[in-house]
Amino acid sequence: MVKVAILGFGVVGSGVAEVLSGNGAGIQKKADELIEVKYILDVRDFPDSPFAQHFVKDFSVIEHDPEVNVVVETIGGVGAALDFTERALKQGKSVVTSNKELVATHGRRLLDLAAQNNAVYLFEASVGGGIPILRPLSECMSANEILEICGILNGTANYIFTRMVKDHVPFAEALAGAQANGYAEQDPSADVEGKDTCRKLCILSSIAYGWHLLPDQVPTTGITKITLADEAYAAAAGRSLKLLGRSIAREDGTICAYVEPHFVGNQDPLAGVEDVFNAIKVKGNAVGDVMFYGRGAGKLPTASAVVADVIAAARQMDRAGYRPWQPNRPDAVFSPDELSSQWYVRLASGELAGEKLTVPNAEAGESGWITAAMTRPELDKLLAGRDVLAVIRVLD
Repeated sequence: MVKVAILGFGVVGSGVAEVLSGNGAGIQKKADELIEVKYILDVRDFPDSPFAQHFVKDFSVIEHDPEVNVVVETIGGVGAALDFTERALKQGKSVVTSNKELVATHGRRLLDLAAQNNAVYLFEASVGGGIPILRPLSECMSANEILEICGILNGTANYIFTRMVKDHVPFAEALAGAQANGYAEQDPSADVEGKDTCRKLCILSSIAYGWHLLPDQVPTTGITKITLADEAYAAAAGRSLKLLGRSIAREDGTICAYVEPHFVGNQDPLAGVEDVFNAIKVKGNAVGDVMFYGRGAGKLPTASAVVADVIAAARQMDRAGYRPWQPNRPDAVFSPDELSSQWYVRLASGELAGEKLTVPNAEAGESGWITAAMTRPELDKLLAGRDVLAVIRVLD
């Protein structure tokens, strides 16, 4: 029998309890073990919950109970979550998490700690919610050298772009709608400033390339400056606006990883990804392009990925973990400024060499352009002295 302790009874934690309880018979067959919740840790009281008898407030109860095999961490952040994860692993308990900030920042150390204590540290739900991406990337694509990862990794940002286009509302109104529908927190900065996408890209890249890429090595630009004019010019160019996380490997082993909005051609499958859905394209040198698509967030989609990791830990404790990550390599990262791309430029006035975009009811004097391919420093030189309103990279 596998006994589980859930840390945190918020959206994801309560979803994990529901899935383990409601799908218990099927889970037992797949795990070849009975899996049941023994503890739920939360500082709050839930007297009316069907799981009320499982609640505790002291982590040491879980830490020192030899019956607990797997700890599910859904607290979030890098405070108590890091402390409890380390203590659980040191006791030989496997840990499953959806905490992308913790994995992106401390993943290498926690993977090593798990290995040292004959446990596993699993985090499929930290990227893409219910989309299976990390284990396929780690295992199914292991025969490939990964050349590029490119994806829509944040459902909130994607929902905002969708509403701006379909409802013709400005960014602030679309964001308020995302908050009203529960897709964005009251403090939405991690989503709209690109931090959430950055963390997920770090996890994907660390698995793909085998060494720990850190968030502060990933230049990140969010979506707060995107306007309805930019959306209109994207449509005029036959493209869609998407916030993308990209990591690109060169033959010399260096990689470029960055997060920023892009104009994506409508023939690209990423262009058709709408609302809170995520999509991740991975290019391998043998398999070519593959794409993973689905709901990137939400209570039950994320809980399903967490419980799948619990089953993996129960079935194959010695084989369920990811390969250890090598130490961070500061010398192996190159700047996105070195990438040559076409660019969308919106000017308050004046002309620019390139393809001029025409939209109805444009502001007087304002114009939109698609340039030839060039690096960002070359673009900045071209734009010197001009009244520039927006610059957005065009996806190749």
